Amino acid sequence: MAHVVRFNVTPLKSSALHHPTEVRIERSGVVGNREFFLVTEDGKLFVGSRFGRLVRIRAEHDPERETLRLTLPDGETLEGGTAETGERIEVDFWGRRVGARILQGPWAEALGRFAGRPLRLARVERPGDGVDVHALTLVSLASVEELARRAGVERLDPRRFRMTIEIDGVGPHEEDTWSGRPLRVGEALLLVGDPVPRCAVTTQDPDTGDRDFPTLAAIRRYRGLRDGEICFGVYASVIEPGSVRVGDPVEPR
Repeated sequence: MAHVVRFNVTPLKSSALHHPTEVRIERSGVVGNREFFLVTEDGKLFVGSRFGRLVRIRAEHDPERETLRLTLPDGETLEGGTAETGERIEVDFWGRRVGARILQGPWAEALGRFAGRPLRLARVERPGDGVDVHALTLVSLASVEELARRAGVERLDPRRFRMTIEIDGVGPHEEDTWSGRPLRVGEALLLVGDPVPRCAVTTQDPDTGDRDFPTLAAIRRYRGLRDGEICFGVYASVIEPGSVRVGDPVEPR
C-alpha cells in the first residue's frame, strides 16, 4: 500500500531540511514550512539555486517563544525574536508578489559574511506564501529510483528534490497519473496538481549544496519536456486540513 515515508520541511527557505514524524497540514501547506527567507540588499529573493551552501544552515523556529535560531556551518549560532520585524517589502517569487517583513536582530552581518554579499532575513506576512507555487509537493521513491537506474547510478538521495512529502509503495511516476484527483493522506485530503518544473537545486548534494549530479539533464533524457519544462514529482493543494504522520496511507480517490 502507498504510504508516507518522509517529510521535508524547513523554517528557512533553502536551508537544511527537517524530517519530522508528524506534520499539521492546513490549506496554506505544512504549518511553519518556509516561513522565513533571505533577500538581497535590493530586495530580490536569495535561494539555493543561486547559492547552494544555504543548505548548510540549520534553522530552528520556536513559534511559542517566537524565536529563531540559525546555526552556520562553522558552528556560529544566531538567535533572535521573530516578532521583532521592521520594514515591509514585497518580493518576487517567480512572478508572484509576496508580502513580508524584515526581521530585526543579529542576522544580516553574519549571513552576509557567510554568503559573501549583503543579505537580510524576512518573514512572510501570510502563512504558506514562502512555498514556490502550490502548498505541497509530492514524489515517490520509485520515481527517484527509476531516475537513478536510467542515469546508470546506484542511488540518488530523494532529498535533493526537496519535496514536501515522499511516498513509497507505488510504481515509478505513478503519482503523475493522479493529476486532478483527490488524494487522502493521513487525516488530510489533497488535490493532486500538475508536475513540478525543476531547477538547479536538484543538481546539488542535499547536505553540502555542492553540485554533484546532472539531474536536469538525466530527467530530460528519458522524460523529455512538458510545456518546455523539465518536470519531476507533482504539486498538491489542500481540500481538507489534517495531521499526517510517517507511515500514514496514501489513497487516490
